[in-house]
Amino acid sequence: MKTSYLLFFLCGVVVMLALGTLHGSNAESPRHVYELRLYHVNEGKMDALKARFRDHTDAIFKRYNMQSVGYWSPEDPPSSQNLFIYILEHPSRQEAEKNWAAFQADPEWQKVKADSEAHGALVDHIDRYFMDSTSFSALN
Repeated sequence: MKTSYLLFFLCGVVVMLALGTLHGSNAESPRHVYELRLYHVNEGKMDALKARFRDHTDAIFKRYNMQSVGYWSPEDPPSSQNLFIYILEHPSRQEAEKNWAAFQADPEWQKVKADSEAHGALVDHIDRYFMDSTSFSALN
């Protein structure tokens, strides 16, 4: 599956999942920004990356006001073997940048990352997209 098709698919998924995970949203609420992240995982490292997110990363995100909307694994190879996808919700783009900087500087995160990559990097590269919901989105 091409990354562009995956991006379009995930934008639709955001709408559907947000209905079940977001609460208290109304027209008077400030608009949030969503961040789609595609991790291109090094061969044989998917289980380690998922464990790092499950056991550590998601909890550290919460400290920095980074709300996870969801995490996905593609069903079909080869993407199922080397692509990890997630979406975060941020109060604003500026808050996202500030919170990412704080997250990266967090001593626990630095230790978790170093420990999990003792036998090599888990991720080759990351594609990152900031997204605004449309005026006709159920997220507004």
